[in-house]
Amino acid sequence: MLTLHTAELLVPGPGSAPLPGGAVLVEGDRIARVGPYEELGAAYPHARARRWPGVLTPGLLVRGADALLERTYYPDDPYETTELGREPITGAEALADLKMTEARWGNSARRGTQKLLARGVVAVAGRFTVQAVRTAVVRSGLTVVAPAAYEGEPSLDPFAGRERAEEAFHGVLEPGAPARFAVFAVAGPEELLEQGPTTCVATVIGGRLLHRRR
Repeated sequence: MLTLHTAELLVPGPGSAPLPGGAVLVEGDRIARVGPYEELGAAYPHARARRWPGVLTPGLLVRGADALLERTYYPDDPYETTELGREPITGAEALADLKMTEARWGNSARRGTQKLLARGVVAVAGRFTVQAVRTAVVRSGLTVVAPAAYEGEPSLDPFAGRERAEEAFHGVLEPGAPARFAVFAVAGPEELLEQGPTTCVATVIGGRLLHRRR
């Protein structure tokens, strides 16, 4: 099945010229073509069209994912938030008080991966040692890459510590590349860096729409 994703602005990757009204044609789990929406829409009239507001970019990479998913607990909303609050819980003492089990870590990681998908994240850098967490990450569709050195604290925000939004892009949008991208309700990369990843309206991995803002 062919799906044509288009936005007000397409940014294929770092160093690439933005394309107003650009589109990505997806076939299966791969990108088939990239170009102006009018051109691709005319060439593939039977493709399913998805029109998004804002800017369509490669998906994002978050660093320190092992700390975010194996050393951070995300309370289950609404069942635990009255007691624990809504904020992620970190720190050895606080986590010890929770009496964490592998199953509980797995459930927390599933909630964590949903938060990442909702920020346009398609790949995570880290090394996972808890089997339930590793399983949750694999099932989420996120790509796992080797840990990378960075400054500062681990953050759900892939732009933390970045000077340009493009530094957080994972891969490029080109024919033959994995269909792995995100759409943000901003005017362009500069505004994306300023307003952050919570402006994400859609995240696509392997050609599947894994997050869509309601």
